[in-house]
Amino acid sequence: MISRFTTAALAATLSLAASAAMAAAGDYTFEPVNPEMKKGDDVTLVIRLTNKQTGKPVADAVIFKTRVDMAPDGMAEMESAVAPLPSKEPGVYAFKTDLPMAGRYQVTLSAKVQGEAETVTGKVVVKATK
Repeated sequence: MISRFTTAALAATLSLAASAAMAAAGDYTFEPVNPEMKKGDDVTLVIRLTNKQTGKPVADAVIFKTRVDMAPDGMAEMESAVAPLPSKEPGVYAFKTDLPMAGRYQVTLSAKVQGEAETVTGKVVVKATK
C-alpha cells in the first residue's frame, strides 16, 4: 500500500516538473495598456507582457523587434517608426511612435524572455481617434 502511494506521489511530482519545463513562447501574451488614444506625433504606446499561466507581468524581457502599421484597416504599407521609452513598472513596455491618422494600428513585437528558448511574438491592435 505504501509502495503504491509513493509511486503515485512520484508520478505527480514528475508530471508537475515536466509541465513547468514545457513552458513555451505561446504561454505569453502582449496587451495594450491603453487600447485607444488620440492620433498624432510622438504618441506613447504602452504594452504589457503577461505570462498566461500565472497572470503575472513579465519583467526584464528584451524587446528586439517592433513594428507599427495600419494592417487592420487594410493599409499595412502605412508604417510608423518606433522608439523604445523607459519602463515605469515591471512587465510594461513603452514606445514612442506616430499615429498620423485615425484608425486601427497593429503593433507587432518580438521579445526574448529570460529562461525561454523560443522568441515570444505577438500582435496588438490599438485605435487612434481624432
